[in-house]
Amino acid sequence: MFRKISMALAATLIMAGAACADPIEGNWKTQAGSTAAIAGGGGAFSITLKSGKFAGKRIGSFKVSGANKYSGTITDPETDKTYSGKASVSGASLKMSGCVLGGLICRSQTWHKL
Repeated sequence: MFRKISMALAATLIMAGAACADPIEGNWKTQAGSTAAIAGGGGAFSITLKSGKFAGKRIGSFKVSGANKYSGTITDPETDKTYSGKASVSGASLKMSGCVLGGLICRSQTWHKL
């Protein structure tokens, strides 16, 4: 009996660990058609382009700022300009935005989970 309870508890803990994985991690299709990989842990994540003209380039760094919400910096790979950024995950969609002048001028994109 004790063995069955221990096995059930272990299975529950393993499944709970998988459920706690952050939804922003993984591969995303950008609005431009490239693939971006978001990886990290401990509340900090980096974005690296995996395909397209700028493959291998790191274009962002984010930290958790709430439930499925992130803030940090995002770099336009075309111009190499870095902006303050925000991201939010909703299902298989990631809304990214980069802003200048304290949020006065912003540009947004929606990426889709692969």
